Amino acid sequence: MVNVGVAGIGVYLPEKTMTAKEIAEKTEGNWTEEAVREKLGIEKIFVAGESEGTQEMGALAALDLIEKNDIDPKDIDVILCFGEEWKEYPLTTSAIYIQDRIGATNAWGIDVQNRCCTTVTAMKMAKDMLIADDDIDTILIAGGYRNGDLIDYSNPLNSMMYNLSAGGGALLLKKNHNRNILLGSHIISDGSLARTAGVEVGGTENPYTKDNVENSQRTLTLLEPVKMKDRLNEVSMNNWMKCIDRALEKSDKTREDIDYLNILHMKRSGHHAMLKDLNLTEDQSIYLENYGHLGQIDQILSLKLGLEEGKIKDGSLICSIAAGIGYVWAADIIKWGETDG
Repeated sequence: MVNVGVAGIGVYLPEKTMTAKEIAEKTEGNWTEEAVREKLGIEKIFVAGESEGTQEMGALAALDLIEKNDIDPKDIDVILCFGEEWKEYPLTTSAIYIQDRIGATNAWGIDVQNRCCTTVTAMKMAKDMLIADDDIDTILIAGGYRNGDLIDYSNPLNSMMYNLSAGGGALLLKKNHNRNILLGSHIISDGSLARTAGVEVGGTENPYTKDNVENSQRTLTLLEPVKMKDRLNEVSMNNWMKCIDRALEKSDKTREDIDYLNILHMKRSGHHAMLKDLNLTEDQSIYLENYGHLGQIDQILSLKLGLEEGKIKDGSLICSIAAGIGYVWAADIIKWGETDG
């Protein structure tokens, strides 16, 4: 049988950071430094510079992967880019920018979007493509994220997005790699929340005008905060657990088999609650308080850190979870190390 394995990881982080104290100051008195640290779980986030666009940071992460894993970019068949729509130039295709930037001249590329779920979604897509198409043997998943540029910290409605950070990430998936096997995945979406959060100004419904253009950049916000909060309270945790359990079921595993929870950054209480519900300890995960939420890059970053800190070893079963505004929940399972056969 065909297997699909993780053959490389790449991460890029900007040099500039913003501390919990600086975030608190930007809220203009709505949040204290202590509350940002303890409740929101943020020690610092990363802030992209002028030359660190979304597409470029995705390319830099891919170059990091190529260098550290001695990959020939000409061996890459497909590039799936999860980079955000906030990028250097609207309506340019990020995947083919990365293709050119890294010298993957034999590849073709496409952008995919599921907000902060896109890495897990793209991994499922890549696995399905690798199994279905005899002409595809290697897929690069890469992209960048800097949606924090769009946040008005003085708006209390945006507190759930104060953790938005910046960086790039990349994964390489190979057919019959026989190591680090991607097993089952499961994704759930709820279209009733499709427009409860987003960028308020600049689309066809609310285009730029001479009156709004000056303050239009920082308009990523909750568009229907009450509806979003009420619906998430009703379904979010159940949907997450359903994704985890179905991904485990498709992998012939159970919750008891999980060794490492590869989890996105969220408020501190939510992180602890997730570990408790899965009967896991803090040593079986990494809380990204020193990084913030890099959108869909969190799963790549946590995987890298878990390996560096020895929390992921050969034989470890990794459960990755993600959620994206819109709203989408996802989980996948990776068995790290050599395949059993």
